[in-house]
Amino acid sequence: MSQLIVEHHDRVAVLTLDDPGRRNALNVDLCDEMVAALDSLEADDSVGALVVTGQPPAFCAGADLTQLGEAQDEGLRRIYSGFLRLAATTIPSIAAVNGAAVGAGMNLALACDVRLAGRSARFDTRFVDLGLHPGGGHTWMMQRIVGPQTAAATILFGQALGPEDAEKVGLVWRTFGDDELLDRAIAMAARAAAAPRGVARRVKESLATMPSVDRHDEAVELELAPQLWSINQPEFAERLAALKARIH
Repeated sequence: MSQLIVEHHDRVAVLTLDDPGRRNALNVDLCDEMVAALDSLEADDSVGALVVTGQPPAFCAGADLTQLGEAQDEGLRRIYSGFLRLAATTIPSIAAVNGAAVGAGMNLALACDVRLAGRSARFDTRFVDLGLHPGGGHTWMMQRIVGPQTAAATILFGQALGPEDAEKVGLVWRTFGDDELLDRAIAMAARAAAAPRGVARRVKESLATMPSVDRHDEAVELELAPQLWSINQPEFAERLAALKARIH
């Protein structure tokens, strides 16, 4: 039985974790479904952006570690595979966090380019409370997104964040009412989906590269090749001509 719903809203694909009885906890079957779905969506040129959310009442309650079995290393890696595939996608992605995001469920949200929160959202790493070291690159993602102090406060000191506090520290971009969250996420995703996919992919690559760049002149040089490439694409010529026609 499928635990993942994939719906299309024009060029935006919405992936909904659909196991509300277990609060959408990540298990190996669900993660396998996510990998397959993302592979398919990435091969589909009609898809320009992704929204990831959960079937209420939760976004994702973490990992179901009862399925690890004897090969614990392999089991963990299979559970990581879903959000790691999301993190690696070339398609712009938004997490619409509509409830609790716990442990590996936070990793799923962190794997997206942008996070939007509903009023019911709650961000809780909870690893240390369970006597468990964080996994899946959680400490790296959190420090990269919110900085070392907030990462330490949430991971080491167990401070959970509601939507407003998550917005204040930059963990989420904006907070909305639960009833409007998904529509807002789809509308925002549609802006990225309207861009040529090749341009969006190269912008994502540049954004991923820039944290390791120390100097402005280095950044200029890194952006030059993809910008020249985009100038010579037919989509740019078409859109520039349409803009000129509107102006005149």
